[in-house]
Amino acid sequence: MFEQLSDRLAGTFERLRGRPRVTETDLDEALRDVRVALLEADVNLKVVRQLVATVRERALGEKVLESITGAQQVVKIVYDAIVEMLGGAATPLVRAERPPTVIVLAGLQGSGKTTTAAKLANLMRKQGRRPLLIAADVHRPAAIDQLVTLGKQLGVPVRAVNPERVAGDVAMLASAAPADGQDTVTVDTAGRLHIDELMMAEIAEVVAASKPHEVLLVVDAMAGQDAVDSATAFHARLPLTGLVLAKADGDARGGASLSVRAVTGVPVKHRIVNFLLGSRKRRAGAIAGRDFKRVPSSLASHFPPAVRRRL
Repeated sequence: MFEQLSDRLAGTFERLRGRPRVTETDLDEALRDVRVALLEADVNLKVVRQLVATVRERALGEKVLESITGAQQVVKIVYDAIVEMLGGAATPLVRAERPPTVIVLAGLQGSGKTTTAAKLANLMRKQGRRPLLIAADVHRPAAIDQLVTLGKQLGVPVRAVNPERVAGDVAMLASAAPADGQDTVTVDTAGRLHIDELMMAEIAEVVAASKPHEVLLVVDAMAGQDAVDSATAFHARLPLTGLVLAKADGDARGGASLSVRAVTGVPVKHRIVNFLLGSRKRRAGAIAGRDFKRVPSSLASHFPPAVRRRL
């Protein structure tokens, strides 16, 4: 997902490494490459400007230009800035002290909510929880059937709502879950345009009735800057607690992952779908040219030994 961005930054860092000391001109050139790489990856312009300014301020403040390990420090500063942009410390999903834990998924049509609901339920099952899926998408043809099929494949029960009373049924089914042996409820809602007032009102009613512990916005990683606009609108209407970047293991350029979190302030929840199985440090590592299991030797050489041990 972040391959192009990673390759571009790795090339920049490689050129820095070839210099005995980093001059201010070298720093400006590297930051220009970082700026272009992020913009090409569909990262929001405001977010790019903020990150570049942060890196430059820290590089000058830490007297990187006077250090013989200046190139290594610049790489580390960029990496830290990306980690912070993704939300800093990892934010786990909430687990209610008194079951059930209720999770409502929201998002645009085609963003991947139904598949995400199934993957989330499967993850909960592997963690020893007893999940329940609620099919509340009464607008897309066969949406309920799709979730029922996925539930059967995973061995997770699925309950469907009545189209005439979506919000009420979601609340009723969620509250009855503990009596049936389930402690975690994931609600798959209908996809909706953020400018569709009736549909936005419907999901607002679902949230109000079910009182969820998590309201997660499923964002299509391939949506580019549209993801930022829709996430901002959903955040204004719903008490979002986290973001799920769906289809993140495809060929998307990856800018949405950085932009949405930075613009809305809502954290990207990890341990949900494919690419997001790692922490934010691992996601930042992927952007900076590091794979999930180890630091490639081509990039590891940029870091001093003490930093390599920490990473």
